[in-house]
Amino acid sequence: MPLPQPDDLTSLVLRTDFGDEGAWNAVRAALDAADDHPHATYVSDLRFAGVGVQDLVAEEAAADEVEQIVHLFLADAATMKDPGHPLLAVDLSDEPGRTFRVPARWFPDISANLCIANMDFAEFADAADGSGTFRGFDQR
Repeated sequence: MPLPQPDDLTSLVLRTDFGDEGAWNAVRAALDAADDHPHATYVSDLRFAGVGVQDLVAEEAAADEVEQIVHLFLADAATMKDPGHPLLAVDLSDEPGRTFRVPARWFPDISANLCIANMDFAEFADAADGSGTFRGFDQR
């Protein structure tokens, strides 16, 4: 079954941790508050509970080309526990399986640039700090 398609000019935010409904609501609120425009298509489907990056890469590689998406963001256990709600950005196209963390405040900028192909996934991943988290291009 292919991954859900995000709405036009938004990125897929896929919930993989279902242990705390309040944390999921907080993640969504933080992402929505980061910008005036919607940048996320939220998917909370138990079939994705605990799914790993490589599972998603394999699922996407098996999908028809017209159904494939090139990136997504996971709301995993680390996202739910951290007060900054850093999503796990996942490349599904150029370097399948490459990841970096994205605090909620940076999500709109990254999502917008990836959705319009203004920048590549690697540009953000390469700018991540030593912990693997993107904190802006001047914060490394």
